[in-house]
Amino acid sequence: MSKFITQQGLQKLKEELEYLKTTKQKEISERLRRAIAHGDLSENFDYADAKEQQAMLLAKIAELEGQIREAKVVSETTKLGRVQIGSTVQVESSGTKLTFKIVAANEANPLEGKISDESPIGSALLGKKEGQKAKGETPDGPTEYKILKIA
Repeated sequence: MSKFITQQGLQKLKEELEYLKTTKQKEISERLRRAIAHGDLSENFDYADAKEQQAMLLAKIAELEGQIREAKVVSETTKLGRVQIGSTVQVESSGTKLTFKIVAANEANPLEGKISDESPIGSALLGKKEGQKAKGETPDGPTEYKILKIA
């Protein structure tokens, strides 16, 4: 199943994968080597911990490889006139103007104004055109957003 992602998000996944496969994997291999040098592995906490860390690392690498393989990059330059992943959307709610960038879930960072397409607000905005209204569920209850501009 393809997951939509921006080019920037895909690049971050690739960078994280490269870091894990090189730097992090070398660190864990070195920990294992040192633990094995201590002898009796049956009661060696360092060895057991390093093996557990190695297993978690390999699982994370496999997860990232799967995400990259299934990623479908959404062109941020495609202007369909509708909110989509990669769109920057200016909205108005209760007299307050807000700007959100709609991104894939793994790219979301509300402090930077990046909201997930799967979030209540993000999913409410998806597919809407300028001038339309969208209702999203927030911690304060249902909130209506008027779409002012899509970039």
